[in-house]
Amino acid sequence: MSEFDVEDSEAVGHALTGFGINLLVADVVRSVEFLRSILDFAVLSSSTDYALLQSGNQYFQLHADHTYSQNPLPSLLPESGTRGGGIELRLFEIDPDLAEQKAKRAGYTIFAPCADKPHGLRECCLLDPDGYCWCPSRRIWPRS
Repeated sequence: MSEFDVEDSEAVGHALTGFGINLLVADVVRSVEFLRSILDFAVLSSSTDYALLQSGNQYFQLHADHTYSQNPLPSLLPESGTRGGGIELRLFEIDPDLAEQKAKRAGYTIFAPCADKPHGLRECCLLDPDGYCWCPSRRIWPRS
């Protein structure tokens, strides 16, 4: 994504391909801090209204609620409580033990502590400030 100006919204829109993830968040700055400091996301662009982040080859966009004022999606948001119920955002090849340690130190919720799972991954589940469930994981080696 470095071939264009990340502050040019049309250039960003035209450059994104494949599968995109947009999350509505109550506070973009707070959410960027969680993703940057706990899950090692690269922050490509960030303001109080919008952020473009990258984890591996995947791009994530965060939008402040008010930026979706002309979109019907905010009508689905709960009046209070967490927003992320029913979605699990999986991040492969992110060290779950390190992410869990960082989340603990920073006071975030550890929804499920690190464990080796039968599907061959070591993972944990962390809740961000909006209640989205992020699951960093790594393969367990050697594969038997």
